[in-house]
Amino acid sequence: MSKGKNARDAAWIEAKQKCRLNDETIRMAKELGMTPKTLIKNIPSKSEMWKASVSDWVRDLHDKRFNRSG
Repeated sequence: MSKGKNARDAAWIEAKQKCRLNDETIRMAKELGMTPKTLIKNIPSKSEMWKASVSDWVRDLHDKRFNRSG
Protein backbone atom coordinates (compact mmCIF):
# COMPACT_ATOMS: atom_id res chain seq x y z
CA MET A 1 0.00 0.00 0.00
CA SER A 2 2.80 2.42 0.79
CA LYS A 3 4.39 1.84 -2.63
CA GLY A 4 1.22 3.02 -4.37
CA LYS A 5 0.97 6.09 -2.17
CA ASN A 6 4.63 6.94 -2.78
CA ALA A 7 4.16 6.59 -6.54
CA ARG A 8 1.10 8.87 -6.46
CA ASP A 9 2.92 11.44 -4.37
CA ALA A 10 5.89 11.33 -6.74
CA ALA A 11 3.59 11.85 -9.73
CA TRP A 12 2.01 14.91 -8.11
CA ILE A 13 5.44 16.32 -7.26
CA GLU A 14 6.54 15.81 -10.88
CA ALA A 15 3.42 17.55 -12.17
CA LYS A 16 3.92 20.40 -9.71
CA GLN A 17 7.47 20.95 -10.95
CA LYS A 18 6.80 20.55 -14.68
CA CYS A 19 3.68 22.73 -14.67
CA ARG A 20 5.11 25.25 -12.18
CA LEU A 21 2.16 24.97 -9.83
CA ASN A 22 1.77 25.89 -6.18
CA ASP A 23 0.05 23.90 -3.44
CA GLU A 24 -3.25 25.80 -3.86
CA THR A 25 -3.45 24.98 -7.58
CA ILE A 26 -2.64 21.33 -6.88
CA ARG A 27 -5.47 21.26 -4.32
CA MET A 28 -7.87 22.72 -6.91
CA ALA A 29 -6.81 20.15 -9.51
CA LYS A 30 -7.42 17.31 -7.04
CA GLU A 31 -10.87 18.72 -6.21
CA LEU A 32 -11.65 18.71 -9.92
CA GLY A 33 -10.64 15.04 -10.12
CA MET A 34 -7.62 15.66 -12.33
CA THR A 35 -4.58 13.42 -12.39
CA PRO A 36 -0.95 14.48 -12.66
CA LYS A 37 -0.88 13.05 -16.18
CA THR A 38 -3.78 15.33 -17.18
CA LEU A 39 -1.89 18.38 -16.00
CA ILE A 40 1.35 17.42 -17.74
CA LYS A 41 -0.47 16.67 -21.01
CA ASN A 42 -1.94 20.19 -21.00
CA ILE A 43 1.32 22.12 -20.81
CA PRO A 44 1.24 24.49 -23.80
CA SER A 45 4.01 24.04 -26.36
CA LYS A 46 5.76 26.94 -28.06
CA SER A 47 3.42 26.61 -31.04
CA GLU A 48 0.38 26.88 -28.75
CA MET A 49 0.81 30.46 -27.59
CA TRP A 50 -2.99 30.83 -27.53
CA LYS A 51 -3.29 28.18 -24.82
CA ALA A 52 -3.51 29.28 -21.17
CA SER A 53 -0.91 28.09 -18.69
CA VAL A 54 -1.85 25.02 -16.67
CA SER A 55 -2.18 27.14 -13.53
CA ASP A 56 -4.60 29.58 -15.19
CA TRP A 57 -6.52 26.70 -16.79
CA VAL A 58 -7.01 24.86 -13.48
CA ARG A 59 -8.05 28.04 -11.66
CA ASP A 60 -10.55 28.91 -14.40
CA LEU A 61 -12.10 25.43 -14.38
CA HIS A 62 -12.27 25.46 -10.58
CA ASP A 63 -14.01 28.85 -10.57
CA LYS A 64 -16.53 27.67 -13.18
CA ARG A 65 -17.26 24.40 -11.39
CA PHE A 66 -17.72 25.93 -7.97
CA ASN A 67 -19.46 29.14 -9.17
CA ARG A 68 -16.91 31.57 -7.84
CA SER A 69 -16.35 33.51 -11.05
CA GLY A 70 -16.71 37.25 -10.83
